Amino acid sequence: MDSSGYFLDTPGEPLQHRSLVLPDPGNGEVLVEVRACGLCHTDLSFADGSVAPRHALPLILGHEITGRVVDAANDARDWVGRSVLIPAVLPCGACEFCRAGRGNACPDQKMPGNDLNGGFAQHLLVPAAALVSLEDAPDGFNLDDLAVVADAVSTAYQAVLRSGLEAGDLAIVIGAGGVGGFVIQIARALGARVAACDIDTQRLEVVSELGAEVTLAVAGMEPRAVRKSLRQATAEWGIPSLKLRIFECSGSAPGQLLAFTLIDRASTYVQVGFTPEKVPLRLSNLMAYDATVHGTWGCPPEAYPAVLDLIYRGEMKLAPFIEHAPMSSLNSLLDDMAHHRLSKRMILHPES
Repeated sequence: MDSSGYFLDTPGEPLQHRSLVLPDPGNGEVLVEVRACGLCHTDLSFADGSVAPRHALPLILGHEITGRVVDAANDARDWVGRSVLIPAVLPCGACEFCRAGRGNACPDQKMPGNDLNGGFAQHLLVPAAALVSLEDAPDGFNLDDLAVVADAVSTAYQAVLRSGLEAGDLAIVIGAGGVGGFVIQIARALGARVAACDIDTQRLEVVSELGAEVTLAVAGMEPRAVRKSLRQATAEWGIPSLKLRIFECSGSAPGQLLAFTLIDRASTYVQVGFTPEKVPLRLSNLMAYDATVHGTWGCPPEAYPAVLDLIYRGEMKLAPFIEHAPMSSLNSLLDDMAHHRLSKRMILHPES
């Protein structure tokens, strides 16, 4: 199959657009024609060399992908012609982790744009077992918007699941853009009260319309002052710290320090964002408060239908957080991302 893609040849250098020939799908594989692929900070980390992908270079990046199956191996022919979403985490489905329902922690998982060529291309080959069908989308729904579900939205959903959040809980979200904005909407849809913290007042204005009942601009504030302000703002809800769920979504050292400072008696903390920076924390707080801390990575494919259902029912909005652009603008958008000039998550479209 003749195709083309944007290759990372050398970290720190622009991605190179060139043709490639894809082999026929092997056992359990499908060939997907890419409709849309989201641009993520993970792609920037690979492109600038701050994080090394697991696959040797050259490599096509991109892991937030929607498309249409145009070919398949004999054991996957039922997928041909169907619109699909490709999860960012493709578990093996057979190991002990997968059998225990922890496929997002599968040691043999594959990630497009990391373990295999990704979605900044016209086509890609992927395992069929983890595909998510988009055939149940409402009539007229823009399937291209769903590219961000492959990582940003599904990661948010998995984080909420890991927290054990229930109706009547208090969710405090640190970092209201991107993944944090989706955590806020999911928590509210599940019946929690929600407070959001960010240094960007525009982000807070957006999420105040999408489920965050309390918002706090924390630029220049000490963590203990934020803790006090949040306690005062949410006191009328009367929710005990036992039902407090803290989500660190900023992916910054100050955000992590703030989130950890909010830990209280029997509360639950979920680390969602990533930063390579080290943060000084007093882990004895976990002992003193009998608190729980979770990491979270990706989302198992079997959870995706519930995520899509929230979107199809209108309980979660994607439009305030996304923009669309041609894939030919990829290198300039990576530069914009590196210099913090993007306010929304970009969804890129291959040129025909």
